[in-house]
Amino acid sequence: MNKAVEVVIIGGSYAGMSAAMALGRSLREVLVIDNGQPCNRQTPHSHNFLTRDGATPAFIASVAKEQVLEYPTVQWLDETVSKVEETADGLLVYTSQGLQVHTKKLLLATGVKDELLPIPGFAECWGISVLHCPYCHGYEVRKEALAVLSNGEMAMDFVQLIRQWSTRIQLLTNGNPMLTQQELTQLEKACIPVRSSPVQSILHTDGHLYQVQLEDGTLIPLKALFARVPFHQSPLVQQLGLSLNEQGYITVNPFQQTSLAHVFAAGDCTTAMRSVSTAVAQGTMAGAAINKFLIE
Repeated sequence: MNKAVEVVIIGGSYAGMSAAMALGRSLREVLVIDNGQPCNRQTPHSHNFLTRDGATPAFIASVAKEQVLEYPTVQWLDETVSKVEETADGLLVYTSQGLQVHTKKLLLATGVKDELLPIPGFAECWGISVLHCPYCHGYEVRKEALAVLSNGEMAMDFVQLIRQWSTRIQLLTNGNPMLTQQELTQLEKACIPVRSSPVQSILHTDGHLYQVQLEDGTLIPLKALFARVPFHQSPLVQQLGLSLNEQGYITVNPFQQTSLAHVFAAGDCTTAMRSVSTAVAQGTMAGAAINKFLIE
């Protein structure tokens, strides 16, 4: 089965839907392809987004989808993209169920896949009480007992950031601290304990942690644990040969255009600032830019 549209958007979360709205309002034929696996599907509440502070991510997404699909030139497909090929005049998008879609422009709003640490309880608490972004979740655990799970240079930066929300903070290095003596002295002066014993498990109730257990038997009562984990991009990024920056995000210009002229990217796959508001802003820019390039 084959079809053709002006723009294919892979990923129907906030960046993808924001771009779809901008393009729908520009009378462009758009197909959004989404597999229903947003990275924040466990997160109970979304914050730091005007008019929707405290709403669930699912609620925001459902309202957005309903509004986007009011535009008659926007279509939605619950599917997974298996391959993308460049053609003489655009791109050919293949789905896992055999659909082939020819498009002039492509937007990747695919997010990233977090590589969660193999610690019992970590995955169950991810996005609920094991957190990556204090701007999204820090206010809700302000002045509580917190810990940062990190090591090396990143650990110092992360601890200093989280300390804005609580002074009751510990650093868990999950092994020998890769810190200089000066850094260790700085943490000691700030009354921030450094625990080097590896984390054995995270004790929780329905994703809400209450203790972290270390291999040496130490039990640490906590309200939340902040951690940053490795991630990988969608296989489509490597398949298309897109340029990445040093942090592993897709390189884009101010118009969200990638190293391939017909391919754009927006949202978590392009930036470490992973928030609803950032994704929406980038999606709007991408949609407007794609329309402009199609006009030209």
